[in-house]
Amino acid sequence: MTNPHQALSFGAAAAAYDRFRPRYPEAALRWALDGVPAPARLVDLGAGTGILTRGLLALGHQVVPVEPDPGMRAELAAATPGTAALAGSAESVPLPDGTADAVLVGQAYHWFDREPAHAEIARVLRPGGTFAPIWNVRDERVDWVAELTRIAHLGDNAGDVTEKYADFGSGFDAVELGEFAHATTLTPDEVLGMLHTRSFWLTASAADRERIDRGVRGLFASHPDLAGREAVELPYRTLVFRSRRR
Repeated sequence: MTNPHQALSFGAAAAAYDRFRPRYPEAALRWALDGVPAPARLVDLGAGTGILTRGLLALGHQVVPVEPDPGMRAELAAATPGTAALAGSAESVPLPDGTADAVLVGQAYHWFDREPAHAEIARVLRPGGTFAPIWNVRDERVDWVAELTRIAHLGDNAGDVTEKYADFGSGFDAVELGEFAHATTLTPDEVLGMLHTRSFWLTASAADRERIDRGVRGLFASHPDLAGREAVELPYRTLVFRSRRR
């Protein structure tokens, strides 16, 4: 797992994570699962608080969430009636061979140790099954969003994602990429609440946290697109990577 300290930092903020993190647009989920029979047997790997799980359940699928952080698993159970996550990781999935029609990952694939994770995902998938990591990436073509990223050290822009994660190894076919427009409406305080669920903020010193918060408040007070507004629309590009198991 890449940087386990950061990767496992979210449990302390699980309730805020579930409240403030963006959902996934239905069109993106349907594209990820194009060609997968419905209702499908799905694994939500690195399921967090169940944001992706609930989106998939709403489409009528069977979903098994897998999540290493006990705080996140507890929040998933509380927020997703009738569903509990299995304790496990991308590198050690507690499911039998060929269990899943598809494995999806919401906002977590960048934490995986990719080579062993690819082998585990291929093992869990049926032949021809789909692997689809998904990211909600802030649309930094919007000036104030780019400035927010700089102030808060968010550092997960679309270019990084598309360049780093376009190959899932020899067990998978060529990767297809889908992109979908998405947005959430937040007050300035809710934007801060969302930033307080980010790994950089959660693992930062008290001084760095205060500096980030002060910078974000200054941005909302001074930027011409933000000043005086009670709520803003935070735009995202939802990126879906889709591949089939060979």
